Amino acid sequence: MQQAIAIMEYKKLGNSDLSVSEICLGTMTYGQQNTVEEAAQQLDFAIDRGINFIDTAEMYPVPGKAETQGKTEEYIGEWLTKQQRDKVIIATKVAGRSTRLKWIREGKNQIDRPNVEKALNDSLKRLQTDYIDLYQIHWPDRYVPLFGAPDYDIAHEHETVPILEQLEVFADLIKAGKIRYLGLSNETPWGVCEFCALAEKHGLPKVVSIQNAFSLSNRTFHLNLAETCRFKNVGLMAYSPLGFGLLTGKYLNGMPENSRLALFAGFGQRYDKTNLNDAVKAYVEIAGKHGISPTQMALAYVRSRWFVTSTIIGATSLEQLEENIGSLEVNLDKEIVAEINAVHAKYPNPTP
Repeated sequence: MQQAIAIMEYKKLGNSDLSVSEICLGTMTYGQQNTVEEAAQQLDFAIDRGINFIDTAEMYPVPGKAETQGKTEEYIGEWLTKQQRDKVIIATKVAGRSTRLKWIREGKNQIDRPNVEKALNDSLKRLQTDYIDLYQIHWPDRYVPLFGAPDYDIAHEHETVPILEQLEVFADLIKAGKIRYLGLSNETPWGVCEFCALAEKHGLPKVVSIQNAFSLSNRTFHLNLAETCRFKNVGLMAYSPLGFGLLTGKYLNGMPENSRLALFAGFGQRYDKTNLNDAVKAYVEIAGKHGISPTQMALAYVRSRWFVTSTIIGATSLEQLEENIGSLEVNLDKEIVAEINAVHAKYPNPTP
């Protein structure tokens, strides 16, 4: 393990002109676990340390519910009015089709023109800005296995808004100056290829990014999306790099008070999987052997992968945020990576 001075690097996001910090601040706790004052403190702290990339979503905070939906964007908007707007890159998301989110457009939130226009205009109002730098489809309109669900099952397929029609809507919003670039989230290789091919064929905006889970306990992106995104020039914004906090090791000896899993029963089902604890124990041992925190090792691993443009971190306290950003000081050498790979070989992707 090599120690270095923490200097933030910036990378182009796909084929856009957005130069984003290699660490992105995730905000899904604002409005549920964090107050508006705490949110502003975190945002200020992040900006002071070189982060220029803020990610949110219309459905945040999570767990999602009618009483709090949109509060995260509201908190960011209150802070954003005091900033130099062109120095901050704001990414948000339109909720995909879901009958469970009945409080968002009565659960009829397909990725069609009425829903996208309504979602975007509401986000602009909450964020108190005239434009969104990166507007992402939170999850596909069509059926795909999501958030750790089992293999693809054709019995779950349903009628969907054609991807070409989706692209045409976003093209008009880009022409109107309301969004600058389009991104995907929780997407598949087929989806990325279809969005890119149709955009090229019809002269429509190409997607520049994908926001998918990637961590020590979920390396499936490397297996089935890295090649696609490399040749389509789509940048990865890696979310859940700490596996919902489990890769910090803090859950190994019980349930910490006021932790996310303690506060919201059933919220972490994606991470309630066989072999995860054994894998986490092994990763924590590697970090201890080399004198670094498990948190910073996990984040450094994600940041070091060639296909990761920006690693999304989230925190409920400034102390956690400082540790997360401090992972910039950690560069993993070949010995540590080899030990990490040995654990992965024994416990491959326990939380896909």
